[in-house]
Amino acid sequence: MANLKAYVVYDSKTGNTQRMAERVAQTLEGEGLEVLLHRVEEASVDLLPSVHALVLGSPVYYGLPSAGIKKFIDDSVKYHGKLTHLVGAAFCSSGGTHTGSESTLLALIEAMLVHGMVVQGESGGAHYGATSVGAPDEKALAQCDRLAERVASLVKKLNR
Repeated sequence: MANLKAYVVYDSKTGNTQRMAERVAQTLEGEGLEVLLHRVEEASVDLLPSVHALVLGSPVYYGLPSAGIKKFIDDSVKYHGKLTHLVGAAFCSSGGTHTGSESTLLALIEAMLVHGMVVQGESGGAHYGATSVGAPDEKALAQCDRLAERVASLVKKLNR
């Protein structure tokens, strides 16, 4: 399964979302995928047609993704209808409990579904994606691992 690629794009002001992004990327690489890991400021939607998975990570701002991640999604409209081959997933970090993690994840997933991407939930917890309150602890990092493992498994199944 050579040359299967995942694109991890994240925004991070405090380093919390960055730590999650790095863990997701590390696990994806451990699962055999080539990973492009970019802060949203350096990310390019023009890489989307050449990858097999897109994983978005955002801090939570008023129950929504950051402006940088939202801009990345808005810019991706130029590939509308051309990303149905991608596996999608999301993760986020927030400043506290009940501050909008699920609504942020759903906003990211909703954009992926509009693109026709394949998104898989988790029945055992962290249903929509990995989350962290403040700095990611071992539980949040384990969620990142499971998210990356699901993404890698789907990419491999869809690209046999």
